[in-house]
This record gives sequence, structure tokens and C-alpha cells, in this order.
Amino acid sequence: MKDIDDSRAPLLEHLIELRQRLLWSVAALLLGFFVCFYFAREIFSFLVQPLVAAGQGKIIYTQVFEAFFVQVKVAFFAAAMLAFPVIASQLWQFVAPGLYRQEKRALLPFLLATPLLFCAGAALAYYFAVPVALRFLLGFQGDLGGIQQEALPAVGNYLSFIMQFVMAFGIAFLTPVLLMLMERAGVVTRSQLVGARRYMIVVAFIIAAVFTPPDVVSQLMLAIPLILLYEMTLVAIWFTEKRRKRAIVAVED
Repeated sequence: MKDIDDSRAPLLEHLIELRQRLLWSVAALLLGFFVCFYFAREIFSFLVQPLVAAGQGKIIYTQVFEAFFVQVKVAFFAAAMLAFPVIASQLWQFVAPGLYRQEKRALLPFLLATPLLFCAGAALAYYFAVPVALRFLLGFQGDLGGIQQEALPAVGNYLSFIMQFVMAFGIAFLTPVLLMLMERAGVVTRSQLVGARRYMIVVAFIIAAVFTPPDVVSQLMLAIPLILLYEMTLVAIWFTEKRRKRAIVAVED
């Protein structure tokens, strides 16, 4: 009974701290949402530029509340991007006290690399993949035996389209972080990842086929970076393994 009483206080302290971290994260998300909602039209204007560059001069909404909900989605999407550093820092401050110094040094670079890799993937989607996909999809406009076929994309459908691209490319670029964390945790080894290279190539093209239009160029723009990131991860793991071995030898000596 005494052991239970002794363990209850630390548990309550952790729960109180967790609640505080969650409240700060939610507050950052809400603050970002209100700020982004004020600039929702400007943000959506930025997101719609690839559609304008593809030659589309009109975008419609078919339900009276669709334009409003699109602005809400845009604000929440942008707020999640802005609040991510705060959320990640709160998560790190909650987890870090329970880690050893070596574990902190190992995890901190992955935490710092996550937003950079996600932004790199999102930028690739916005500036290259989305324009290529739009040029392909809007190319079906024209005369169909006396009937004019014209694209009139709705604001909700277009927002879902570009968010799917941005999220797919951003999350795909986090592959190195996931694989290196799995290797550090002992879930997989570098030799296993090397042996699974051929399967990774197939998986990369499957992911590209699911999250991009059926044109080959768009699929290659996602599949090829995924494969290159996988190879770069293998090289990075090789360097970290060499460094760990040298550290072990130095301690033994």
C-alpha cells in the first residue's frame, strides 16, 4: 500500500504536466486558427495560384455554405502548420526529462529535421507536382463533337485536391525520420532495410499511384524522391552505425 501511495504523486504530477502541455498546444492551434482565418482569403489565393497558372480563370462553389467552410479548412490547415513548432516543443519538453542524455542527443536532430523535411515535400508538391497534374487534368477541356467540355472546379474539391498533394508529399518526405527512429529503437537494422530495397521501390510507386493523378510524370515526381530519400537514409544509418561503433571502442579502451 505504501508503494502505491509513493507512486501516486509522480503519476499525478505527470498527468498535470501533460494537461498543461496539451493546453499550450491547443492554445497555439486556436491562436493560429483565428489569425489564419482572418487571412483565409489571402492564403487560399496563394493555394489557387497553380490553378491560375494552368490557365483556369474561374472557380465556383455549388452550395451556399461551401465557400465559408473552405475558409475554415484553409485556416485550420495553415494553423496546424504554424502551431507545429509549438506542439513539437511541448511534446519534447514532456518527453525529454525521461530520456538519458545520449537519447536526447539522438532524438533532437530528428525533431528538428521533421518540419524542414515536411516543408521540402510540400514545396515540391506546390511548385512542381500540382502544376504538372493540373496541366494534365485540365487538358481534357475542348470540343467533343459539337459540345464544349469546360472545367469548372469547385472551391471545396480544389482545396481537397491541393491539400492531398501537399500532405502526401510532406508526409512522404518524413520517411528518413521514421526509418532512422525505427533503427535507433532496434525495430529494424540497416541490413534489413538494404534487403527490403526492391520492395521499397514497389511501395514508392504504389504510394505515388494512390496520391497522384494517373499521369506518369506526377507519379514519378513522388516515387523518385521517395526512393532517393530511402537511399539517403541507408547512407545516414551507415554513418551513425560507424560513429556508435567508434564510441563503443573508445569506451572499452
